[in-house]
Amino acid sequence: MNVANTAPPQARLLTSFLLLWLAGIGLRLTILAVPPVIPFIHDELNLSATQIGILTGLPSMLFAFAAVPGSLLIARLGVRTALVVGLGITAIGGALRGALPDIGWLYAMTIAMGAGVAIMQVTMPPAVRTWLPHRIGFATAVYTNGLLIGEIVPVALMLPLVLPMVGGSWQWGFVFWSAPVAMIAIMVMVLAPRSVSTNASSMARRRWWPDWHSTLIWRLGIMLGTINATYFATNAFLPDYLRSTGQSEWISAALSGLNAGQLPASFLLLAVAGRLERKAWPYVICGLLCVIATLGIVFGTGAWMVASATLQGFAAAAILILVLALPPLLSPPDDVHRVTAAMFTISYSCAVIVPVISGILWDLSGIAALAFLPITLCGILLVILAPAINHVRQFGS
Repeated sequence: MNVANTAPPQARLLTSFLLLWLAGIGLRLTILAVPPVIPFIHDELNLSATQIGILTGLPSMLFAFAAVPGSLLIARLGVRTALVVGLGITAIGGALRGALPDIGWLYAMTIAMGAGVAIMQVTMPPAVRTWLPHRIGFATAVYTNGLLIGEIVPVALMLPLVLPMVGGSWQWGFVFWSAPVAMIAIMVMVLAPRSVSTNASSMARRRWWPDWHSTLIWRLGIMLGTINATYFATNAFLPDYLRSTGQSEWISAALSGLNAGQLPASFLLLAVAGRLERKAWPYVICGLLCVIATLGIVFGTGAWMVASATLQGFAAAAILILVLALPPLLSPPDDVHRVTAAMFTISYSCAVIVPVISGILWDLSGIAALAFLPITLCGILLVILAPAINHVRQFGS
């Protein structure tokens, strides 16, 4: 018997919010456990900057490639089961990444973990629409807040707390951060609401292939891609860049600032997202802030560099929240998973190549700062594309 469906209405509401928030945390815990220990992985496995870029880009690649299969999974199994599957794959793949001291194995398990997260990402907007159809905006802010917490906690605690607890082993550090994801999967399986109107025959008839002719999806997907690329590439190269410039003592503070800077944006957008989501100027401003922040990281030192990283996180989070609320707001209930899958496919296809290009520029030139050139260009591209935003009430128009 499904616990949530037998609980009083208020309890069901609170349970749904809690599960969305916890699932949001699970979206990033295993991924953001990597940046703090990149120097350790770099040294132990003798990796080049290009290989580090590939390692960091693999999750984004899976976010793109597995988004549409995730839509199929939702159409066939339903939101609740698809979310549990995504959480389970994420936990298993994340924990096994350090099982063998081999870059091929690390890549393979990162791919598995990324596939699980991709399924989860596509599932979240339909979960919002299914579990809380009258609280879409707030529910999106709730799970996005969880996502941001899931980015901040591993970055802030991996070096000062978790690594000492596990004997300095980055491998066991990955296991540590995968365990909560497994527990969240169990909670969703036991407590998540089950749609009373969903049955096997209706799910078999649900469409899952996205409408690739929607110009709005392409515009939003590319713009979201510039932000995804900015965020993931900055997380990837900030630790090694600071080490190369003799600022290793600032690595934890800079990464924490990059991720903690997203929280103020989360709370701000909770209050004003409804007034901003159809306007171009927030995208222009955030794109300019990303350019300024990247220049501050490259040319700043100490506290100024940390402040720039924090600004980077704020601007990236603001765009992320604005875009993530759109599929459940603008799509029919049975199309939310298709729209979300298309947006993630496009956006992460844009994002996956940037860390690799950054690593290649660093390797070929020997100049660490050049790794941030593609990141700067992403902010400029966002500014250029923002005036083309033309929000409408229906996708596919």
